Amino acid sequence: MRIFETCYDLCLKWAQHKHAEKYLAGLSLSESMFFPVPPDVMLAPMALSQPLKAWRFAAITTIASVIGGILGYALGYFAFESLIQPLVIELGYQDKLSKATAWFAEYGVWVVFLAGFSPIPYKVFTISAGFLQMALLPFIIASAIGRGLRFFLVAALMKYGGPMMERKLKKYIEIIGWGTVVLAVVLYLVFR
Repeated sequence: MRIFETCYDLCLKWAQHKHAEKYLAGLSLSESMFFPVPPDVMLAPMALSQPLKAWRFAAITTIASVIGGILGYALGYFAFESLIQPLVIELGYQDKLSKATAWFAEYGVWVVFLAGFSPIPYKVFTISAGFLQMALLPFIIASAIGRGLRFFLVAALMKYGGPMMERKLKKYIEIIGWGTVVLAVVLYLVFR
């Protein structure tokens, strides 16, 4: 069953859509607040299929993601007790919120940078930063640097990897996809 290859081919096709940039911005913005799918899944095929626009796509992704991060911060700041906390309790995520709070206490603004660059769910830290009333300007700067580094790195890999990268991805997409699923399940079982 070639699920990930089919998804990869669809992403390459969608990357050529006339509204692809708007979809990329919407995905990037929503991922920073609540959506579980990272924008890399759309950014990579777009940069691969249109390498001359790779930097533009990375910039759109970064800007929309930081704006989404600011909106997530506002959710945490203004609506934590009325909206977010009941969801955290209902979904049983109190321990995850406690971990995020402890990381903020220990690492401060660096945790926002790390969450912005790494595959750690950025949305958890945008909302937590607002709830903990972190200074907004350092939050925005750390978000912009972390997210920008990540998305420009993805765009660079696709732009300069070109056809060779496309062949490698196409060849190993099923292994990468299923490996990611297995890793996610293992991490879930370890950290639940």
